[in-house]
Amino acid sequence: MDKQLRTPPPYPIASVDHALRAATILQMEGETTVARIAERLGVARSTAHRILAMLVYRDFAVQDENRAYRAGPVLELAAHSRSLVSRLRAVAMPHLHRVAALLDETTNLTVRTGDTARFIASVECGQALRVGSREGMVFPADRTTAGLLLLADLSDGELDELYDPKRYRDRPGELPDLPRLRTELRRLRRNGFAVNQGRSERGLTAVGVPVRDRDGTAVAGLSVSMPGARYDPRHLRSLVAVLNTAAHALEGDLAGEG
Repeated sequence: MDKQLRTPPPYPIASVDHALRAATILQMEGETTVARIAERLGVARSTAHRILAMLVYRDFAVQDENRAYRAGPVLELAAHSRSLVSRLRAVAMPHLHRVAALLDETTNLTVRTGDTARFIASVECGQALRVGSREGMVFPADRTTAGLLLLADLSDGELDELYDPKRYRDRPGELPDLPRLRTELRRLRRNGFAVNQGRSERGLTAVGVPVRDRDGTAVAGLSVSMPGARYDPRHLRSLVAVLNTAAHALEGDLAGEG
């Protein structure tokens, strides 16, 4: 028999197994409810609700206005193949560790998937008061440092298509002010970096630069995040210099692997 049988781990964790099964149901079967998840997993509705709430918090699921659940951004990687994300992360990790050690602030690598930005790698700094790891989390692209940098790489036509109001009929509150966004993206293109002060999360400041492939296309954003109280605008130039040095080194490694 050449097919290897799968055996359960010797010390299974039921709560983890339930969460993974719920995520698989959302990805493979589409919209579902608390009652249906409870039935499928053989757990109480209160337990199913807690599982789904955690999946929503980590962006594995979203809940619509009818209180039904569906796959969230983390499970929808249409714009980035797993191989590209895996390769980017593997090549970037040494650079993230160096930046985090040099600046003693949490460092992140982010990609864009449609109108969302996904953190694919994060290295925390050693300070007691620090920004925690964002790895695996997803935010609206226009609300994050790296997301804005990646949006700035789009043409006007691509931006219009991405933020077509028809795509936001069920979530009009999430549609950004496009003229204002265009103005901001033009400034980012000129500057070559982005600063986010409390835009994605209150009390957080982030500074980022793009990471480009050999054709000059921005494929990711490299950023450093810190508590807003610790950010000093006088140090912005040096922060950007460190990030650009790391981004260029990462680009060189990516080109060498190609």
